[in-house]
Amino acid sequence: MVGMDDSALQRAAKDHLWLHFSQHGRYVGDGPEHDVPIMVRGEGVYLYDSKGKRYLDGLAGLFVSQLGHGRRELAEAAAQQAETLAFMPLWSYAHPPAIELADKIASYAPGDLNRVFFTSGGGEAVESAWKLAKDYFKRVGKPLKHKVISRAIAYHGTTHGALSITGLPSLKQQFEPLVPSTFRVPNTNLYRAPAGTAGPDGTDAAAFGRWAADQVEVAILDEGPDTVAAVFLEPVQNAGGCFPAPPGYFQRVREICDAYAVLLVSDEVICAYGRLGRMFGADAIGYQPDIITSAKGLTSGYAPLGAMIVSDRLFEPFATGSAMFAHGYTFGGHPVSTAVGLRNMQIFEDEQILQGVQDRAPALRATLERLLDLPIVGDVRGEGFFYGIELVKDKATKESFTAEECERILYGFVSKKLYEEGLYCRADDRGDPVVQLAPPLVCTQEHFDEMEQILRSVLDKAHSLI
Repeated sequence: MVGMDDSALQRAAKDHLWLHFSQHGRYVGDGPEHDVPIMVRGEGVYLYDSKGKRYLDGLAGLFVSQLGHGRRELAEAAAQQAETLAFMPLWSYAHPPAIELADKIASYAPGDLNRVFFTSGGGEAVESAWKLAKDYFKRVGKPLKHKVISRAIAYHGTTHGALSITGLPSLKQQFEPLVPSTFRVPNTNLYRAPAGTAGPDGTDAAAFGRWAADQVEVAILDEGPDTVAAVFLEPVQNAGGCFPAPPGYFQRVREICDAYAVLLVSDEVICAYGRLGRMFGADAIGYQPDIITSAKGLTSGYAPLGAMIVSDRLFEPFATGSAMFAHGYTFGGHPVSTAVGLRNMQIFEDEQILQGVQDRAPALRATLERLLDLPIVGDVRGEGFFYGIELVKDKATKESFTAEECERILYGFVSKKLYEEGLYCRADDRGDPVVQLAPPLVCTQEHFDEMEQILRSVLDKAHSLI
């Protein structure tokens, strides 16, 4: 079968393909400025478009391509499994790749998180976690516990339940009414900590962490401990531009959850599978969740797969008799996807991917922090291979952009220019304007330098547009 040429692809994309989270008005009209960006090939840490141009993948696809592109071992694992058993649901039946991958994931998961419930992706994993929390508490005699607490500006998915937990009003208003009983607490953005919460000079991270964690307790008490089921938190919050946890934050949240019999859900759709240098973000930071939700890097993007990983205690009500968690997905734990996930985990071990991230993460931080000498760069923050660069109008006052300036500078110039210069990353203004970077875990110093050089050139020019 002969594929379409570039012009035919452009026509078909504009006429028939509905892109996700995209302004299709950008592609109306003729000329290259209205072309849909079409990627046709990946090799290592680089992507190639339909015109043959190369781009450094500074976002690992979408926090997904941990091992980079073109890994034959993963493609072969998919092909071999498809020839052996292409499909079988996990509805009262099992198959070897799902069993073996569940065993492998459980071996890495912290504490007694020994039960793995497979989904098709991250939003489904979050949805599953909330449903499990409500079901679990009904079965143990606490039927009023159903409410969820999450953080401001946090993103947790697009299904109605996960979107309800999400703390981004602009993403939610078009789909209201949503699922009730979700509540927000402050996030851990130290750069914009409210006055007095981070000490007299605004830099006491431990004090800020204690204050932010204590707001979880305030929310639980405001709603009534007997009604709150779970707290959903990312190890490093994505939306808003990579908010790391201040020292002691998660330890204090864990104490609060234990005190009020509330489940701590670690949403690691982005942060699991090496992104922070450990298989799970909770291990990287040092806290014990009751549930981990994960996806993305589980297969390095070579097949869709997510997983909710659950403690023995939460599985116990379903372990005997006729009890059933009345929930599932047709493609959750797909044989091909789980075979790819299992091979992905084997490559992690064979190539010591986690150790590599731990070894090179300080160099990535140091390289990106060079950009702090630019007047438009207010903050560089993150952990592991996951960073946000916040852009400001005035460094001294931390004044941010207006909505018009975000559209004109962040999207109209920075995003387009970075792409033109050969860097695929993400401009985001779901909080304050940031550029997000999360490169494949196999990137080295030469790639860090390439990212920094392109960013420096573009952001230096962007400042003149303010």
